[in-house]
Amino acid sequence: MSFTKWNFFMTVFGIFTFLFDIGADLLLSFKFFQQELYLFSLLTIFFVLVSTLIVQAFSYTWFKDDCDEGSYGRLKWVLVVHLFQAGTLLRYWYAVKYGYKATYDPRRENHADTKKKAVETMTDLSMLRCFKTYLESAPQLILQLYVLMEHGQITVMQYASILISVCSISWSTVDYQMSLRKSLPGKKGISVGFPMFSYVFYKLFTLTSWILSIVFLLTCNHHIFTILVTVLGIVGFCWAWIQKTDFCRTKRMEILYRAIVGIILIFTFFNVKGSRTRIPMSVYYIVRVLTTAGILILCLHLKPPFVLTFIFAVLSIVAIVALGFGILFLILYYACFHPSLSSIDRTLGDTVDSPTCMDRSRITHFMIP
Repeated sequence: MSFTKWNFFMTVFGIFTFLFDIGADLLLSFKFFQQELYLFSLLTIFFVLVSTLIVQAFSYTWFKDDCDEGSYGRLKWVLVVHLFQAGTLLRYWYAVKYGYKATYDPRRENHADTKKKAVETMTDLSMLRCFKTYLESAPQLILQLYVLMEHGQITVMQYASILISVCSISWSTVDYQMSLRKSLPGKKGISVGFPMFSYVFYKLFTLTSWILSIVFLLTCNHHIFTILVTVLGIVGFCWAWIQKTDFCRTKRMEILYRAIVGIILIFTFFNVKGSRTRIPMSVYYIVRVLTTAGILILCLHLKPPFVLTFIFAVLSIVAIVALGFGILFLILYYACFHPSLSSIDRTLGDTVDSPTCMDRSRITHFMIP
């Protein structure tokens, strides 16, 4: 395990982006309220509250799982922090603390153990950010795009929020992938350059295309949108259930985890069990292509007022082109740049599936990109 100065810098930067994100959400809700879009204002707050509560629940559960015997007094203090919805900030504090010791502290005793703690805290944060991204940022992006398409009135703040949301969703997914590879023993990380950018573009383009498509559907028919999203979420939940995920130690938290996996699979593909993914991923993106085409055909058939606008023509072309480029970068990444293609990973085998690795870190039970 390695923890570099760049990792420390990104951890510190993550604190500012976390606080900025909270402020942006509150400001966006206030802007909706000013525009008399009360439902959208309430939905914005709803997404924030739901994602925050779920993130706090998992964060505290992980603290509890990691708690040594005799440290239950400290655990009570941790519980109070999480009840005040500040568990993520507490985790950032530990990440900065261990990250600083791992990179800048001249004292070298127990340095390997300190680096291990820094990597583990950074990995925990990346998993929590993954939850927050798909429970809050993705739904809010859909909401903002819907306001733009349906009402045609949008502030500079909302434009900035849309742009930030798109980049945030893509980057948080890539950050999770990089943290995953870093924390698994014997796994080669994603190289900076073409490998990293091919993965970024794969996620960015496929997510952009899909979010635009389901916003088109929401604009055309609310009922069909609700049915599609519900069906996809249930299918994702059932897939996680069939895979018999074992991420949590309690049955209730495991059911909640599988429900969250179902929501995440609405937006992008993840391997929920660490098994081979060529066939499931192929099926997933074939369905994505067919569904996107079906949504565009349905929009042209129903012809709501928005379909007759110039912006729909532009955005529909963007959705088609982005999906094509996204799949192209997906093939490029897995065919040419995936770390498992290296001699190191081939020699060591699939560490995720190895029984000796399963108890070393909770991320080995989490979703594999």
